[in-house]
Amino acid sequence: MGDLLLVRHGETEWSRSGQHTSWTDLPLTGQGEEQAKSLAPLLTGRTYARALSSPLSRALRTAELAGIPGVEPDPDLHEWDYGGYEGVTTAEIHRTRPDWDLWTDGVPPGPEGHPGESPDRIGARADRVLARVAPALAEGDVVLVAHAHFLRVLTARRLGLPAADGRLFQLATATVSRLSTEHGRPVIAEWNVRP
Repeated sequence: MGDLLLVRHGETEWSRSGQHTSWTDLPLTGQGEEQAKSLAPLLTGRTYARALSSPLSRALRTAELAGIPGVEPDPDLHEWDYGGYEGVTTAEIHRTRPDWDLWTDGVPPGPEGHPGESPDRIGARADRVLARVAPALAEGDVVLVAHAHFLRVLTARRLGLPAADGRLFQLATATVSRLSTEHGRPVIAEWNVRP
C-alpha cells in the first residue's frame, strides 16, 4: 500500500491576505513560485502510481514547479466553493457574524454557478477522489496537489472522520503532508512539511 502525498499550492495574493479563494483563479505570487520550487526535493525522485491536481492554475503551477511528473487535472480537487464569501476574509465576516465558523455555519450563496458548499458536500467530493485513487494506492504512492480546506476535508475522510473534522488540521501554503497506514489503518505520517 502506497502513501498519499498532499501538496498545498504556493502563496497567492489572497492566501497571503487571508481572503477566501475558491473559483477565482489567481496565479502564484513570486514568493509562491519560489515556495513551489522549494518542494522539489520532497517530491522528485519518487515514482507515483498517480498524480492529480486541482484544475486551477495555482495548483497546476505548483505541481509543475515542484517537478511532479504526469499530473492530471481533476475537478473534484477544486477548493471549497465559498459562495458569497469569495474574496472575503474571516475578519470581515466576523464584523457582521461574530460567531461565524466555516465548518459549522457554511456560506451564503454567491453569484450564479457558485451556491456555496457545506462540509458534507466537500466530503462527498473527497470520498470520490479517495475512491478513484484507491487502485493506484495499491500499486504505490499517489500525490494530490490542491487547496487548504479541500485537503483538510480529504484528510478527515481518509482517517474515517466526518468532513467537518477537517477543522482539526491546519495547513500552510506550499507544504507536503503524507497519509500512510499502520496496521492496516490510515494515519498521518507527516504533516505541513516544508524543506
